[in-house]
Amino acid sequence: QLQASGGGLVQPGGSLRLSCAASGSIFNINAMGWYRQAPGKQRELVAVITRRGITNYADSVKGRFTISRDNAKNTVDLQMNSLKPEDTAVYYCNAQTSPIPRDYWGQGTLVTVSS
Repeated sequence: QLQASGGGLVQPGGSLRLSCAASGSIFNINAMGWYRQAPGKQRELVAVITRRGITNYADSVKGRFTISRDNAKNTVDLQMNSLKPEDTAVYYCNAQTSPIPRDYWGQGTLVTVSS
């Protein structure tokens, strides 16, 4: 129900753009965001954006990553600049509905930052 794309291999300092589209079967989406999970670590929030455009970023990505969304298309993008090796992880798209709270997850897309 969430389809993510855009991962890959990039050198340190490079950029990648992740995209995620929610299917028409998900209604009343409020927040959309990106989480990531590095090997041996817990999944963590990267960035989230509400339907009204309020954003929240992990401290580690502030100033480097930008989240945006298209409410009409139910899509969310993550522009990642100045990538670092520690950004290497599987990135998961997330959608949360309201007023009935439900979580939806994409299949994950691998981002590898390495020279």
